[in-house]
Amino acid sequence: MSNTVRLFGMKLDAVRMPEAIGQLVHWVHNPDGRCRYVVTPNVDHAVMFQEHIGLQRAYIDASLVLADGFPVLAAARLLGRKIPERVPGSDLVPALFEMANAKSTSFPLRVFLLGAAPGVADRAAENIRQRWPAVSVVGTYSPPLGFEKNQRENAAILERIAAVRPDVLVVGLGAPKQELWVHTHRQQIAAPVALCVGATIDFLAGEKPRAPIW
Repeated sequence: MSNTVRLFGMKLDAVRMPEAIGQLVHWVHNPDGRCRYVVTPNVDHAVMFQEHIGLQRAYIDASLVLADGFPVLAAARLLGRKIPERVPGSDLVPALFEMANAKSTSFPLRVFLLGAAPGVADRAAENIRQRWPAVSVVGTYSPPLGFEKNQRENAAILERIAAVRPDVLVVGLGAPKQELWVHTHRQQIAAPVALCVGATIDFLAGEKPRAPIW
């Protein structure tokens, strides 16, 4: 879909927000039986990536690797790598919802919110319903601490997702847990797209303020 650049050992997709959204829409409309997942590295992720083998593997298999933080973008430009703009997960999700809402008759969107503290995803779901009526939140779940090590809990989460078959799984478990979990279970996730987007569910719920644009 895009040009890629190498930075900090990672392969990043050099795309703008509209291109990223277009690719997500294409995957939703043309499912092929697998879950394509997106990661959005910032500078903290880049530091972890250097020595975390599991995170490196997760990034290799990701379908889109989008530069999130300004330091990543600045480093790319300083080193002569052409990344046109940052595409943070906290902007990617609302932009996708805006696309669905603008084209509601042809692009209804079913979403599952996985992550955040108990009750937060439910508040996010209510805000989504009010702001983007074309987006249906078909499920929410806040996993217990240490869930990723519990085979029964992981199976139950995958069953919850499979029961409603969302178009997009929004995963807000924090890095590297979200990337590792999605990578480990990518063949069992019953959604064509998964977005590993950190605190985005908290932002949608109004639990955390966004950083200022500057």
